[in-house]
Amino acid sequence: FCLSRGLGDVYKRQLQLCAEDNMQVVNCTTPANYFHVLRRQLRRDFRKPLVIMTPKSLLRHKACVSKLEDMGPGTTFHRVLDERGTKVKSGKAKRLVICSGKVYYDLAAARDEAEQWDTEIIRVEQLYPFPTKALIEVLEQTPKATMVWCQEEPKNQGAWSFMEPNLEWVLSRMKAKHKRPVYAGRPASASPATGLASQHKAQQEVLIADALDLKGN
Repeated sequence: FCLSRGLGDVYKRQLQLCAEDNMQVVNCTTPANYFHVLRRQLRRDFRKPLVIMTPKSLLRHKACVSKLEDMGPGTTFHRVLDERGTKVKSGKAKRLVICSGKVYYDLAAARDEAEQWDTEIIRVEQLYPFPTKALIEVLEQTPKATMVWCQEEPKNQGAWSFMEPNLEWVLSRMKAKHKRPVYAGRPASASPATGLASQHKAQQEVLIADALDLKGN
């Protein structure tokens, strides 16, 4: 089933239910990956519940596009997306911002505007089962880079509490310079949202700046 709004606390609760490969949780950021995860679900020879986090804003986001060939023969679902083929110094970045979902587009827009090409943004498209192998393959290209986890949700909501120990395990396994990811997101909150558009925008700008380390720019 799909979830399209109020994702903060629901996100956390769905991930809390995950264990022993009992379900799948994904947050697709491209039309091609959304197509492939549905196709994979139908073609697999086993059945597990599939939870898809799909904010409706991506339906009309100009940057959320895929080429037709991305859904053609020989293509598959990607558990992790890096930025190979772009201006970013993929594999040579000094800062890796790891995220999941639509916050990627805000991060990418701010990074591109600042022309900060030594910062790469990694998208975790499948949160559970945790894509250990795929993530190690991407992160081990830059083991000395600063690793940041960025999310829009408050710290006590969203995927942070699930991702933190898993990312720490990955970083220790690949012998990264920094053994713990840096958190960039909203502080802990009893409410999933501020209720004020202006305050939400201000908070969003702060967390994007924190994730990309743009404060001094």
